[in-house]
Amino acid sequence: MAAKLSHDDLRLAAHTIRGLAMDGVQKAKSGHPGMPLGMADVAAVLWFHHLKDSPARPDWGDRDRFVLSAGHGSMLLYSLLHLSGYPLPMEQLKQFRQWGSQTPGHPEHGHGDGVETTTGPLGQGCGNAVGMALAERMLAARFNTDAAQPVDHHTYVLCGDGDLMEGVSHEAFSLAGHLGLHKLIALYDSNRITIEGSTDLAYSDNVKRRFQGYNWNVLEVDGHDYAQIDKAIRRAKREQTRPTMIICKTHIAWGSPNKVDTSGAHGEPLGDDEVAATKRVLGLPADQTFYVSDKVRDLFAARAKRGNRRAAQWDRAFATYAAANPDKAAAWAQAFSGALPENLDSQMPCFDPATPVATRNASGTVIQALAKAIPNFVGGSADLAPSTKTLINKVESVGPHRYDGRNLHFGIREHGMGAILNGMALHGGFRVFGATFFVFADYFRPAIRLAAIMKLPIVYVLTHDSFYVGEDGPTHEPIEHLASLRCIPNLTILRPADATETTAAWLTALRHTTGPTALLLTRQNLATIDRRTHPAAEELAKGAYTLWQSAPGTPDLILMASGSEVELVLQAGHKLAGEKIVRVVSFPSWELFEKQPQSYRDAVLPPACTRRLAVEAGSPMGWERYIGTAGHMLGMSRFGASAPYKVLGEKFGYTVENVLALARKL
Repeated sequence: MAAKLSHDDLRLAAHTIRGLAMDGVQKAKSGHPGMPLGMADVAAVLWFHHLKDSPARPDWGDRDRFVLSAGHGSMLLYSLLHLSGYPLPMEQLKQFRQWGSQTPGHPEHGHGDGVETTTGPLGQGCGNAVGMALAERMLAARFNTDAAQPVDHHTYVLCGDGDLMEGVSHEAFSLAGHLGLHKLIALYDSNRITIEGSTDLAYSDNVKRRFQGYNWNVLEVDGHDYAQIDKAIRRAKREQTRPTMIICKTHIAWGSPNKVDTSGAHGEPLGDDEVAATKRVLGLPADQTFYVSDKVRDLFAARAKRGNRRAAQWDRAFATYAAANPDKAAAWAQAFSGALPENLDSQMPCFDPATPVATRNASGTVIQALAKAIPNFVGGSADLAPSTKTLINKVESVGPHRYDGRNLHFGIREHGMGAILNGMALHGGFRVFGATFFVFADYFRPAIRLAAIMKLPIVYVLTHDSFYVGEDGPTHEPIEHLASLRCIPNLTILRPADATETTAAWLTALRHTTGPTALLLTRQNLATIDRRTHPAAEELAKGAYTLWQSAPGTPDLILMASGSEVELVLQAGHKLAGEKIVRVVSFPSWELFEKQPQSYRDAVLPPACTRRLAVEAGSPMGWERYIGTAGHMLGMSRFGASAPYKVLGEKFGYTVENVLALARKL
C-alpha cells in the first residue's frame, strides 16, 4: 500500500498539475484546460494512494493500467507522467501540440512511456479499458496459482460526459458488467459541460441507474473531496464481482475565477490574465510558468521510488514462481514475446484441389489448427461465429467470472468488439482476432483506424465479402467497403482466392506485427487451385503474383483479380490462350504488393503490357493505378440486390463470357 499523503500535500500536487496544464495549453494557444483543472484532485489521489506503476519499468507486466479516455484533457496525463519520473522532460510539456513533440494534442501510444493507448475519439478509451481488464482476468486464470499471483492489477479509465454519450461506451461497458470484470474501475468526470454548453442540451441520463442496470457497482463522490475520492477507490478495489463506476461530481476549470463551470473552458486557452488569476487562487506564483516546487518534486520522487521498488519485488517473486512452475513460465514467455512456433506452416491443413471450399470455411479449418499450435491465440465474433466460422472447437468460452476460455462472445456489439480488441492487444499476452460480416466493418471502422495508428497486430475476419452474399440483399452486400478500408494507412487487407491462399493469408497476418490485418472471405464455395500446377499459395505474401500464363514471354494481356473473381479470370484466361499470350494475376493485397521492390512489381505487371483487365466484386475506385489509361475495370458502381448469388453474378456481368468480351475489346 502506498504511503498516505496529507490533504495539504495532495492539494499541493493537484494545484501543481493544474498549473502545468494551464501553462501548456496557454503556450500552445490551443487545447483543453477545463478537464485537467477539474480532475486534478481525483488524479492526485489515484496516483499517490492507489495506482501501481514503475517509471523505471514502464512495461512492467503487472502494472495498473490508466486510460485517459477523455483524451482531450491530455495535459493532465502529460503533467502526471512528467512529475512521476517518466522520460518526459519539462521541455516536452512546453512543446505541447507542436511538431515532433512527445506531447501531441491527444495521447498517442508509442510517443512516450506511460501512454497506454491512443485516445481522443470519445468512448474509444472506455472500450480499450474493458479489453485491458479482460486480458488481465484471462491471464490471471492461466498463470496464477494458490501460491503466487503474478497477474494482479487494476485498470482505471477516466471518462467524461462525452465518453458516456458515445455508443461505443455503452457497448463495451455493458459487456464488462456482464462478464463481471471487477478489476475495472471507471472514474467519471461528471462536470455537466460540453463544447456547446450544459449537458442539459442533449443529455439527461441517470448514469447511476444506467450502470446499475449494466450490473456495475456504482459510487458517487464530490470530485474535489480527497477523503471521499480515496474511500471510493478503496471500496472499488475491494469489490469482487462487478466493475465499479465512481461518479465524480466536479467543476470544469476548477480554480478559475471567471471560467469555472463554463463551456468556454472546455476547449479554449484560459488567456494570460485568467491563468494568472487562477494561479493566485491556487497559491501558485502568478509570474512563473511551468512551476514545480521542490516539495512537489520530492513527493513524486518518493512515489517513483516506491513504485520501482514494488516492480523489483515482483521480479524476484516471479523468478521464484518460474522456478516452481517451469511450464507456466515458458508459456508466459511465449505469450508476451509474441513468438510463433517455428514449424507452424507444417501444422496447417491441406485442401483437396477437387473440392470447392468457401474461404470462410477454409478459414475456420485454419483457425482450429492455429489454436492447437498457439496457446495464446484467442478471439471471437459479434454474435456471428456460426456464420464466420470463428468458434474454436473443444475449448471453453469466456463468460461471467469464467476467464480461462478462448472463445470471446462480444454480442451484437461490433464497435465495442473493435475497441476491446485494441485494449487486449495493448495489454499484451494474447494474439487476438475478431469477426463479423464485411458489411458491418462500418460499425467499428473508428476502432480499426485506431488499431492502424497504434500498429496493433489484430486480425479481423470479415466474411460474406461481396454481393455474392445473395438473398440477404444490398443491406448485407459490401460494395464500397473494400475501397473504403484500403484508404486506411497501415491496415493490410488480404482477399484470398481460394482455400490455399486462405491458409497463407492467416500465416501472413500472424507474422505481421506492426499493424492490423483484415481477411476478406467468401460465403460461397470457390474452386481450390491445384498448387501442383500453379505457384505456391505462399506467394500471397507478396501481395500479387503471376498465377498462370498461357505461353512464355511478355504477355499481350493481363487479367487480374482478387478473391472470388480470380477463379473467373482464370477460366477466361484459358479460353483466350489461343488468341494472345495471357497472364492471370492473383491480387490479394494492394498493401503488400506496394511494399515489394519496383523490380518485382514490374515483373508481375510489365510496363510494356498496357492491355490490362481487373475484375473485383466491389467499387472500382483505385484500380486505375494498376490498369493504367489503356486498361479496363469490371467493378460495382451500384448497390447489390436480393437474389441467388449465381443470378446476381450473371446480372452484374461477372461471367466468363463478359470477361472474354471485355478482354477482346482491349
